[in-house]
Amino acid sequence: MPEFKKILVANRGEIAIRVMRAANELGKRTVAIYAEEDKLSLHRFKADEAYKIGEGLGPVAAYLSIPEIIRVARMCGADAIHPGYGLLSENPEFVDACEAAGIAFIGPRAETMRALGDKASARRVAIEAGVPVIPATEVLGDDMKAIAKDAGEIGYPLMLKASWGGGGRGMRPINGPGELEEKVREGRREAEAAFGNGEGYLEKMILRARHVEVQILGDSHGNIYHLYERDCSVQRRNQKVVERAPAPYLSEAQREEICMLGKKICEHVNYQCAGTVEFLMDMETGAFYFIEVNPRVQVEHTVTEEVTGIDIVRAQILITEGKSLVEATGVASQYDVKLDGHAIQCRITTEDPTNNFIPDYGRITAYRGATGMGIRLDGGTAYSGAVITRYYDSLLEKVTAWAPTPEAAIARMDRALREFRIRGVSTNIAFVENLLKHPTFLNYQYHTKFIDETPELFDFKPRRDRATRLLTYIADITVNGHPETEGRPRPRADIKDPKPPVLRSDTPAMGTRQLLDEHGPEAVAKWMKEQTRLLITDTTMRDGHQSLLATRMRSIDMIKVAPAYAANLPELFSVECWGGATFDVAYRFLQECPWQRLRDIRAAMPNIMTQMLLRGANGVGYTNYPDNVVQAFVRRAAESG
Repeated sequence: MPEFKKILVANRGEIAIRVMRAANELGKRTVAIYAEEDKLSLHRFKADEAYKIGEGLGPVAAYLSIPEIIRVARMCGADAIHPGYGLLSENPEFVDACEAAGIAFIGPRAETMRALGDKASARRVAIEAGVPVIPATEVLGDDMKAIAKDAGEIGYPLMLKASWGGGGRGMRPINGPGELEEKVREGRREAEAAFGNGEGYLEKMILRARHVEVQILGDSHGNIYHLYERDCSVQRRNQKVVERAPAPYLSEAQREEICMLGKKICEHVNYQCAGTVEFLMDMETGAFYFIEVNPRVQVEHTVTEEVTGIDIVRAQILITEGKSLVEATGVASQYDVKLDGHAIQCRITTEDPTNNFIPDYGRITAYRGATGMGIRLDGGTAYSGAVITRYYDSLLEKVTAWAPTPEAAIARMDRALREFRIRGVSTNIAFVENLLKHPTFLNYQYHTKFIDETPELFDFKPRRDRATRLLTYIADITVNGHPETEGRPRPRADIKDPKPPVLRSDTPAMGTRQLLDEHGPEAVAKWMKEQTRLLITDTTMRDGHQSLLATRMRSIDMIKVAPAYAANLPELFSVECWGGATFDVAYRFLQECPWQRLRDIRAAMPNIMTQMLLRGANGVGYTNYPDNVVQAFVRRAAESG
């Protein structure tokens, strides 16, 4: 087969960009397609050419329209189509349509998809190949009585699975006969909407299971490599959240066993191109059970690329052009496929973990990604100003971290996630950060229900977004002015900024604060009685500016002059800086944190006692407060400095 000159990517978002990059590196032109609702998606602008499809169709239906995609491919002169993952990537009718149009399909053959892409028929292939499978029904019909009979014979709990597609779509756990009909109908509707086919079957559910999958590459010359395994056990509602390669809990014997099982199935059907063979591992027995084959590139293929050094998408293109595995991968044999280090991938989504992971949408007002050694980003529409719509999957960006050890990879991922700043839409970043630190994750005891059974994963502090709020405030004041200065004349341009006195000493002398800290209030009282000199309290930071400046002296001015008090006036008895109207004005009018003011003054003036004016039951307010409120306020003030 001649080399391709132009490749159309029949997908959107992150995976479309990933394919385009691989094609560009091979010197091929790229074509994007987009629905009307997706016209601002970044993949459209990354391609050499882009065409709108699905006029009058829905936002997802446009990408599922085989005639529309073939029409654009013919019109633009594409000689190959890459389906990405999801959408039409596992539809054998799409492969047939490409073949009929004389366009190469970058993926397995249609007959392979029919044998393996349908999970029910894939089970039969696994059985024929001698690979263990979980007890399951045949494809379900419409007779609910027959379905209930089959379910009872296998035994609850069960898992409903869609025959076509993946990503958790159409999957439902069924714990008893009372849930059966509702869950079956619900799962069918979801599978029909996602893949255009609602077929499904019931499978016995292993309660403590790990999800392990084997990456496969096969060429048209009968050669098949496995690229080792991935751990995909951290899931929420059957949607993968964190993926790793290799699976850190497997022994070398278990690793060899599962990789050989995956390769065995693909050899049985003479598999070509990229595919993933998925297994459940029973944590109690260590046994592996085949669950399905995904005849496409996976979302999590990045971790395998990082630990093997093999570009899976590039290999897909070269294999479809007729190249051998040696030419497509640069690796001479299965023996030469080596594991190097550990990789972990986290999916950053626009879901809100505090609101049942409901996807958010809107405009990204600020975006800062993560970089640095060992960090890889595969993003879709992730940039400042990007518009996230409600029509598509909530995946915003994939972050992959590589390091020599599992612990170092987790630490690197944690650092990367903490670097991210995404504002304007909700994300799951704080949740994933929490997950990576959980002891169950760190000691490899997690399983596919880990998130569902670990409510403390949701105990995290949301990011405060201080920078955005500060910038918004500065912009507002710059454009509209401060309400406190409205109508007032501007200060003269020649006014000089006040400067604090030169410090007489680099190290402040001991003062009353040290006496209080080291010996307590009784010692201070005794010392005061013994004094024959006048004890002076400076009131500039409280009564002085309250009387003269309506309490408008800012914290920054107090803090800048505080070191001069400490160095030049250590003999002062105290500095009054708190109470009266200072709390109210700082908080309401100056938009400052009054507690932070105290902490900063104390840090800059460590040797002099600070003093508060308290109006009895009024505290620092304008009405009577209960004693416990006043006492709590005083306690907080003392703790703050």
